[in-house]
Amino acid sequence: MAEVPLTWYLILSALLFTIGVVGVLVKRNPIVIFMCVELMLNAVNLTLVAFGRYLGDAGGQMLSIFVMAVAAAEVAVGLGILIAIFRLRDNINVDETNTMRG
Repeated sequence: MAEVPLTWYLILSALLFTIGVVGVLVKRNPIVIFMCVELMLNAVNLTLVAFGRYLGDAGGQMLSIFVMAVAAAEVAVGLGILIAIFRLRDNINVDETNTMRG
């Protein structure tokens, strides 16, 4: 069986990253924005793993696991901030949350 070329992985990764960037710029719901950021991080993970496989090095997989750990921490902190804002204002719309004052 023939292997999938590296360029296909990079094109898919660029497409996923672009969808994530557009989602962050267009959407107003913070949960959707977090999902788009996660999509961008997964695109980076795909690129890291593809280059690691192409070069025959395990460094891409190790960096990918590190990115997953950072993404998990980002979600935990972000959701904590969202819950705090929702308790104060009963609204989590990004346009209306322009200050971080209590």
